[in-house]
Amino acid sequence: MEENTPTISLISCMHFVRRGVAKAVPEKIELTEKELEKIIKQTAEDLRVTERGEDESDEEGANGAADPPEDPNDEFNFEKYDEEDNSKYNPIGIGTVATLPNLGDLSENVQIRTEGADSDEEDDIIKPEDNLLLVGHVESDASILEVYIFNKEEGSFYVHHDIILPWFPLCIEWLSHDPTDANPGNLCALGGMDPVIQVWDLDIENCLEPAFKLGKKPNKKKKTKRVGHKDAVLDLSWNRNFTHVMASGSADTTVLLWDLDQGTPHTKLDYFQDKVQSLKFHPLEAQTLLSGSCDGYARVTDCRSPEAYRSWQLGPEIERVTWDTQNPFCFARLPCLFIVIFSDLDVLNSEPVQVSERAGKVGQALCAAACPEAPFSVAVGGDNKENYIELLDLNINENVVNRFGSRPFLTGKTESNEEMET
Repeated sequence: MEENTPTISLISCMHFVRRGVAKAVPEKIELTEKELEKIIKQTAEDLRVTERGEDESDEEGANGAADPPEDPNDEFNFEKYDEEDNSKYNPIGIGTVATLPNLGDLSENVQIRTEGADSDEEDDIIKPEDNLLLVGHVESDASILEVYIFNKEEGSFYVHHDIILPWFPLCIEWLSHDPTDANPGNLCALGGMDPVIQVWDLDIENCLEPAFKLGKKPNKKKKTKRVGHKDAVLDLSWNRNFTHVMASGSADTTVLLWDLDQGTPHTKLDYFQDKVQSLKFHPLEAQTLLSGSCDGYARVTDCRSPEAYRSWQLGPEIERVTWDTQNPFCFARLPCLFIVIFSDLDVLNSEPVQVSERAGKVGQALCAAACPEAPFSVAVGGDNKENYIELLDLNINENVVNRFGSRPFLTGKTESNEEMET
């Protein structure tokens, strides 16, 4: 084995972002030496605190509680979510450690050269036709969030920028709700082996700190109590209809509903018997949350009354749940295309039918994501150290095209999944 060959290189999670939400030219962090030194010292201190085990207390903090809701049976006021005034925001202290340049209008301030030594500048510009693909990449001892550019029309696929992470990433969710800004943002929430969720601003390059965090570890020395989960965060789901709400599922067998404006968990769902591996808010009904657990049950919860839920026993362990976008009041029985370890399945009348199969190049396939504007374009991540990510074009597969090509949800004849969720 060559000296520079990583001992491990795998993709643990990925998520496509629809077109048109990213800034054409992301802002770049400019750190002074003193600011960089401060961050390094703080990171080192945080690591020492963790190693000394000063945060072993499992007491939950009173500072994690929010003000009582008007209706105790509807903590987030889901009943009137479409009547709320979205212009009122309660910032949770998102700060910056650097000066960000004001780029202004792209056409006035950016000179694009396509020839000569600086021709790579064009690759830095995110075009309206570009999708972002967010990738959790683990290589040896390093964990990285890589932001890829995918342009189907041009056939381009490359890393635009990346962010160093402090722990092994397990799940990614995109969201546009920025508690400090009434305008939509371009943010990414990450869950991992650490119980604290990190939210990063994708429109900032060279960023060394998340925009904000959800949760807090207890610390006996500082007399602070736990806020949030006690164990790894396995999945996240942002509520696209009630945008200041996000759900997180954890290995601690609970689901938390977070109020992003307050930065605190508002509701805990604790009726699971094992790890909660998958979550999905309903695309149309803001109050409805679908969850899948290692206890073998899928559950649908009405978040207005968290104790009100229905459950279905579906198997020994549930890896992933999703809503049927063509029949959005059903789940699990999906008339659609599935990608399962490089096998394409058609699910009709609850009976899966294998349409095609191929050998992959990524080793053991660990995760996959379909492009929202081009559903036949699928990214797959695995554990092959030399080829850990692959972008598939299912249009070249005759069996898949014959089977699914006329389906309205793949031809654009009806609303796409992203359009429905928006």
